[in-house]
This record gives sequence, C-alpha cells and structure tokens, in this order.
Amino acid sequence: MEQLVRSIDQIGNAIRRRRKLAKLSQDQLCQRTGLRQATISELEAADRNARLSTLFAVLAALDLELVVRDRTTGPKIEEIF
Repeated sequence: MEQLVRSIDQIGNAIRRRRKLAKLSQDQLCQRTGLRQATISELEAADRNARLSTLFAVLAALDLELVVRDRTTGPKIEEIF
C-alpha cells in the first residue's frame, strides 16, 4: 500500500486504514507497540501533540516506512496550515 500523506489528519487516517486492513484492533496494535490504547487512538485522530517516536513505533508495528521526498503537485504548505 502506498499512500501520499501531506497532513497530520492524513497520517492518522493512513494508520487507521492500515491497521484495519491488517485486521488488528487498537488493543492488538498496543500489544505490538507497547503503547496505551489511548495513545493509538490519539494518533489515529491526528492529535497534534503525538510524539515522533510514537509515530515510528506504530509505523514499524504495521510494517510501514516513512519516505521523505520533494513535493510533487498539490497544495502549498501555507494552504495546509
């Protein structure tokens, strides 16, 4: 699964979608990451206070990776925030 993500909301949605595709509950993902269920829920809900370490723990547990590259077409950063 490859998905372009340009906002916190989109990363939360992508994580939720991948978790559901893997047929994992939030509790099962907690067991894989060692995080609390509330933390998983906050990340999926695009909590702007989520830590990068939390994001990377969840990405690893879902067998995903983050790729940083030059932006293609799309909204300017000013239009997102």
